[in-house]
Formats: sequence, C-alpha cells, structure tokens
Amino acid sequence: MNEPMLYDDGKIACDDTGLLIRRYYPWGVKRIPYASIRSIRRLSLGIRKWRLSGSGDFLHWWNFDPNRPKKETALDIDTGHRIHPTITPDDPEAVEHILNQHLTSA
Repeated sequence: MNEPMLYDDGKIACDDTGLLIRRYYPWGVKRIPYASIRSIRRLSLGIRKWRLSGSGDFLHWWNFDPNRPKKETALDIDTGHRIHPTITPDDPEAVEHILNQHLTSA
C-alpha cells in the first residue's frame, strides 16, 4: 500500500511515514523514517553545488541531482550516523517544514 505523498519533486519525497531520497544509491532509494531523524540543518551550497552525487568530505552523502548547480540551498539530515544524507529538494522550505513538523510531533 502506498502512502499519500506530502511532497514529491521526483528526487525527494515525503509521505506520512518518512523521507524518501531517490537516486541516493546508484541502485536505488533511501527511506528514512521520521523517528530516525535527529535534526535538519539548512546549508548554503556555495562550491558544493557542483557535487552531483556521493561524498567529497566523508561527512555528507548527496543523492544524484543533475540540477544541483542551479540551486542554492541543501538540507543536512542528522540520523545519528557519521555520514549525513544531504539533499537539495526543488522546494527546500516545504521539505524542511514537513520534516520539522514530524520532528516536533514525535
């Protein structure tokens, strides 16, 4: 059964149970339940906008986003592990709002 989507831009999606990061791995998606998210931090991309996927600093892991060079904002997702999933949704404010709503209601 598929959950109704609260947000979906084709790369990043949020439903009632968690965050779905498409093209996170070369072979598929990463699902992060809201309960696993400790915090969200907004990042200014700067030079990191050229990181199309993977990690350049062994602290962040970027899903594949060929439009990242046109974006200015990323969201760093702290799940309690050394590597933080870091995403660039088309509407970072909407995703940040959804994630924060679920963090405060947990």
